[in-house]
Amino acid sequence: MNTRPTLLALALLCATASHAATPATPAATSAAASRPLACTDFDAYVNDEWNRTTELPPDRARIGSFDILRRANDQLLTRALAELVAEPARQTSPGLRHLATAYRAGMDEAAIERAGLSAIAPWLARIDAATREQLPELLGELATLGADLPVRPFVGSDLLDATRHRVALQAGGLGLPDRDDYTRTEASSQRLREGYRRFAATVMQAAGTPMAEPALDALLALEAQIAQAHLTPVQRRNPQALNNRRTVASLQAEAPGLDWSRFLTAWSGGARFDEFNVAQPAVARAFAQAVQAAPLDSWRAYLRLRLIEAYAPMLPKAFEQAHFAWTSGVIRGIPTPPPRSERVIAGLAGPNGSAPLGEALGELYVAKAYSPEAQRRALAMVADIREAMRRRIETLPWMSAPTKLAALAKLEAMVPQIGHPAQWRRYEGLELRDGDFAGNQLRTQRWWLQLRLAELDKPVDRTRWNTSANTVNAFAAGGNRIVFPAGILQPPFFDEKADDASNYGAIGTVIGHEITHHFDDRGRQFDAVGNLRDWWAPEDAAAYKARAEQVAQLYSSYEPLPGVRINGHQMLGENISDFGGIHIAFDGLQIALERRRKAGEAIPLLEGRTPEQRFFIANAVIWRGKQREAALLNQLRTGQHSPGRWRVLGPISHQPAFAQAFGCKPGDPMAAAEPIRVW
Repeated sequence: MNTRPTLLALALLCATASHAATPATPAATSAAASRPLACTDFDAYVNDEWNRTTELPPDRARIGSFDILRRANDQLLTRALAELVAEPARQTSPGLRHLATAYRAGMDEAAIERAGLSAIAPWLARIDAATREQLPELLGELATLGADLPVRPFVGSDLLDATRHRVALQAGGLGLPDRDDYTRTEASSQRLREGYRRFAATVMQAAGTPMAEPALDALLALEAQIAQAHLTPVQRRNPQALNNRRTVASLQAEAPGLDWSRFLTAWSGGARFDEFNVAQPAVARAFAQAVQAAPLDSWRAYLRLRLIEAYAPMLPKAFEQAHFAWTSGVIRGIPTPPPRSERVIAGLAGPNGSAPLGEALGELYVAKAYSPEAQRRALAMVADIREAMRRRIETLPWMSAPTKLAALAKLEAMVPQIGHPAQWRRYEGLELRDGDFAGNQLRTQRWWLQLRLAELDKPVDRTRWNTSANTVNAFAAGGNRIVFPAGILQPPFFDEKADDASNYGAIGTVIGHEITHHFDDRGRQFDAVGNLRDWWAPEDAAAYKARAEQVAQLYSSYEPLPGVRINGHQMLGENISDFGGIHIAFDGLQIALERRRKAGEAIPLLEGRTPEQRFFIANAVIWRGKQREAALLNQLRTGQHSPGRWRVLGPISHQPAFAQAFGCKPGDPMAAAEPIRVW
């Protein structure tokens, strides 16, 4: 048993200094010196001193446990990448060799300036010369480059058969963060529209195709037409609404105006697929109508902007800086860019480590920062927390026996992916060049598409990783998987040498959160294989929805900004998962402690705190954070996660074990009179 002070307990010693003396015994935790704050506002009890003494860096939208660890991981990778580039002998695998080339090109700012727009110049020229008759092929080719179009084809697992790959058409193509930003009249939306117009005008000017105000008006009018057809964030949470099977012929009849056969053939290179899924048919109809009717000059401007936007971070400073000023400055309020090395790493990794070269970054990271012992302990925690979920399902008073059996089968079939892939990608056929940052991105994008198209109608590999191992996040992935990269298995989330309570309260609640995602309002609609299938008895589904609605109403009562509340239905899946995650992680801790007691081990106090108290403190620490108002507003309007403070207050105040651990009494704000329990 480790008896040194835990990282999280040390954090609390500072955090509570301005409120009360840190209790030294279990009895002291209910004394007047500490109980009122812990039972009134547990987030303040743990995090207020940190909030007061921590400055928000000028190159960050927020600072908190996730962000501090991300920066530490990026700094580790920056040093490792510098070594990799300087010492070719370290490039011991295809992935590391490609990574060295890609990173070297990204750091060569002089070569980027010399290259200008050469990587995308052929497509810009085609856009400028395009006739309406040529639009279907042009749109399809731009989709191969990663341009954000109103309809974006991709290859993924089939919603109805998660063991097979299928083409799907995703809705996109909006320059503003939310579909309603085109029509909202409040100041925040007006500010976004003005910022977007500045971005468009700046990059078009830099590209040699300046736009006058009437042309910008027409551009936004085209996007607004498509935006009106988009589902709202709440509507997109319903997977049944996104399951719409079509053939080319049926889509052509439903959405005339665009030759869908030519569009899809240009994207796929002629790969055959008879049926595909259209996530938002209304967007496909609006897209096709606009292709037929919108002014051709508007389409040229729109496509130039979408292509430049996709590559702006890899282009000369005029484009990169304009892109930062819009996406980070206006939308999230960040005044200063992060260091060049971190920007290049972020580009190579992609969102949540999903870019093709993200796996090579993970390979480099794991060699520097991950141990077999971390893997072993993390797997043991998953086993305990999954067992806790099994016991909860078995004892649910509102669920019938047949539905329980199906839920237990799904839990048993869940596949955990911990740390990193068993084998690293070989990157056969990928060509990267020194001094061609944007060109490397383009070639990688098209190479990746060919790999995915080759998988059509083939079995899905459930062992494949779709996120880089250095990522500071965790995922409930398709195919009934839960994914915990090595990047998040670091302090303060996980410490292989720390006590169980700290680990179960931090990464354990994240594990519980991801397990619960497969049983949240959206995840519960998928079966043990990951197929979209209703396995619920009607009365059980009704009972579940009633409990989920309680969670939605609770969060809708929270007001993080004056006049701006959390949308409890938009963020329902994350909030249900927070509620379930902390319950089953706490139960998992009790399983681990009982196992140790049976083995004859004593469970001592650490820094005068019980394991139960340390568990909840650890949970509050991981959700601490400071955030810019623009970023918080964008999160509330477009995001799926509640702000960190309410991820502490909501679930913990409805956890009876917390009230018991800290001696909270009936009527205390952190002790709900009628605790909500979904799982």
